Amino acid sequence: MAKSFSTVLAILVIAVGFTAASAMFTVNETEQALVMQFGKEKTVIQQPGLNFKIPFVQNVIFVDKRIISVSTKREEVVTRDQKRLMVDSFARFRISNPLLYFQSFGNINVALSRIETILNSQLRQVLGREILTEIVSGERARLMDSIKDQVNAKTISRGIEIVDVRIVRADLPEANSQKVFDRMRSQREQEAKEIRATGAEAAQRIHANANRERTVLLAEAKKDGEITRGTGDAEKNRVFAQAFGKDPDFFSFYRSMQAYKESMSNDDTTMILSPDSEFFRFFDNQDQKSTK
Repeated sequence: MAKSFSTVLAILVIAVGFTAASAMFTVNETEQALVMQFGKEKTVIQQPGLNFKIPFVQNVIFVDKRIISVSTKREEVVTRDQKRLMVDSFARFRISNPLLYFQSFGNINVALSRIETILNSQLRQVLGREILTEIVSGERARLMDSIKDQVNAKTISRGIEIVDVRIVRADLPEANSQKVFDRMRSQREQEAKEIRATGAEAAQRIHANANRERTVLLAEAKKDGEITRGTGDAEKNRVFAQAFGKDPDFFSFYRSMQAYKESMSNDDTTMILSPDSEFFRFFDNQDQKSTK
């Protein structure tokens, strides 16, 4: 009898322990939980810690709280100017409302597939309204923000918030690449020619202005030089005139000495003059004074 009672007691303890263990569950920091009762939502738990549920009546569904990435397959997009692009993109999202997420998708694989479909659709719509140069230029950031907003508008009501959308690559199909590159090179060459022509015109204008300024400066300098030279000559003539008026003989002697100096400055100078030439009159006077 005692042995039977001990067995029953042990069974009860084990049953109570199992029931208590079934009633407890832990939510990690990277998770959020849905407590379901007979298939219907009972509680949403988004804070980490130890929690309780009714054993055998309630069950717990754990949902990832971290940011999740989804990549799209290489998608062909036709731009507004009828150019074809092969686009690779990806999105990052988080489950902001576990209940809506579970009701809309049920599990993460269905959610990833649905988000990829929505992302591809919005990618074609947004890029299809733009021209090629805007997509491959600095406008890409604006386009990615627009795609993110439109995808978010379709997923936020299903418990998913799109955090970021990125266009990884946007390439031309192989068949069209060379034609587009040739056209772009031709456009750039035309722009370079226009820039060079503008530069040559500006250089010619600057050169002409510089030549005109140079001519004006030289003319003004020559004019100032002539004025200064004329003033100097007038002053020289005035001094000579005063000197001549004071002592005509000395002035005549001084001018003759200058003439001798200029005419005999070279060693090979040869002069054929009459001995009684006026040019040598001071030599004759000197000889006469020496004789006396």
